[in-house]
Amino acid sequence: MIKTFKDLIVYQKAFEQAMEIFELTKGFPMIEKYSLTDQIRRSSRSVCVNIGEAWRRLRYPAHFVSKLTDADAEATETVIWLDCSLACRYLNPGLYKKVATRYEEIGKMLGSMVRSPEKFCYETAIKGNV
Repeated sequence: MIKTFKDLIVYQKAFEQAMEIFELTKGFPMIEKYSLTDQIRRSSRSVCVNIGEAWRRLRYPAHFVSKLTDADAEATETVIWLDCSLACRYLNPGLYKKVATRYEEIGKMLGSMVRSPEKFCYETAIKGNV
């Protein structure tokens, strides 16, 4: 039974990826500290934050979906920053592919939740059966 947003597999995967981004950006050059490094860390963390915020809006399906789409947008932003990191040769192609593929999976999970919010909201949330 899902009791909190931390029980959601999509949250767990997003959090794991945010920590992966944190670790891999430690090796980015100092010149990127306030641009690429900061931006990719923020967007990756924002995926998790928006999932948590969505969960707190279970009683309001439109708000729930809105926050999930925000999470998906942040996941896309993170992939774009990964694209930049690859182009700047801060990431090798293998690592890039691994991390980008994981964000694609997270995006698919979020998309599924957006398409079927009734699995999480409405009576289920109100009755406390989530």
